Formats: sequence, structure tokens, C-alpha cells
Amino acid sequence: MASILVIGPHPDDQELGMGGSIVRLVEQGHRMHLVDMTDGEPTPAGSAEVRAREAAAAAKIMGVGRTLLGLPNRQVTHSIESRHKLAAVIRVHRPDWLFVPYPIDAHPDHVAVTRIAEDARFDAKLTKTEIPGEPWHPKRVIYYYCTHLRMSFQPTFCLDISEQMGRKMAAIKCYESQFGWNGSAVPEMVKTMNGYFGGRIGTGYAEPFFSYEVVGLGGLDQLI
Repeated sequence: MASILVIGPHPDDQELGMGGSIVRLVEQGHRMHLVDMTDGEPTPAGSAEVRAREAAAAAKIMGVGRTLLGLPNRQVTHSIESRHKLAAVIRVHRPDWLFVPYPIDAHPDHVAVTRIAEDARFDAKLTKTEIPGEPWHPKRVIYYYCTHLRMSFQPTFCLDISEQMGRKMAAIKCYESQFGWNGSAVPEMVKTMNGYFGGRIGTGYAEPFFSYEVVGLGGLDQLI
């Protein structure tokens, strides 16, 4: 089984973009861990304490642990310091795969986090650095869609989450400070999008993913 890190700019991005896949991969026996680069605050109805409770509740539903890296929300910058902080986490968990946000996005934090994660993957393997831990290089980076742009996605592949959709929506619902108090349409929009991509592969619901690198299959029996 694989070790997998899912990198999110803010608590809720991983749930929105690939919450069903997180649940499915956990069910398949993979070791999953979420990294929240910021605490997501301030927001109009939230606080650091509230957001932490919401993130913990969502993680419990999905069956994963999560780490807060502690970069400043709304001020994330692609720097050596932030790269090395994430590289140190990579060395702790030694993931085979990294899931990171799709790089085209309207939110500056999302764009910066993707660049940080891509470079931290490289930095984590280096010797003769001050990064704590033993060198490690994740084999693959896969991009999930949590973009703030109203764009059409052309994914490399989609993962069937029909059986996991309920738990994904339950995890999203934990973020009352983000989507409940104001009657946000975001959760329903996400559900509609996952229904659309499910239709593209002949299932009820699916989550789209993108990869710059070639995706290998162990056999055609893995195709839906």
C-alpha cells in the first residue's frame, strides 16, 4: 500500500477537491495524511479555534490525520523557508504520492502552495541541507481541482467515488463557518461537478485529477 500526502492551502480544500478519493484510498488500505498549509483564518464567520474543530471533525469522518504547517493565510509566498518547512513534513511521512492543488487558480494562496509543494518534493531529496530528517523523494505528484476559477476541467483521469460521496459531503458539512451560516452554494456545486464527471466515466460520482507526468497502470483490468 502507498503512503500519500494531500496538500491543501486551507482546511476544506482537500475535502472539496478530493474528499471522496481520500475516503476511498483509506478504505483501500493506503496511508493518508492531510497537510493544511494555513489555518484558513480570518474569515467572516470563523476563527482559528472554530476552523481547527471543523477540520478535526472532517478528518475524523474521512479517517485521516492532518498537520497544520502554519503559514499565514492570505499571505502565502513561494519561498525557500516555506519549501523547507513542507519538505521536512515530507521527510517525516515519506509519501509515495503527493496530491496538490491544480496550478491555475484565482486564489494567490492556492497558486503559491502548488509551487511550494512542487519544489518541496525536490528539496526533500537533497543531502547536505539543514532540512531535518532523512532525504526522501515522492514518486508522483497528482493535481486535484479546488480552483476558485469558473473553468472547464480537462482531467487526466477520474476516480469513481459513488460509494464515498455521502462521507465527502458530510466532511464538507463540518465547515459550518464556511458554508453553513451563509447558505453557500459551494457544496451543491461540488456535488453537481462530481456528478458530471461520474457521468463521463459511467458512474454516479467521480473526482477529476490531472498529471503532467505519465500515469502508469498495472493492467487494463483497473479501467472502469
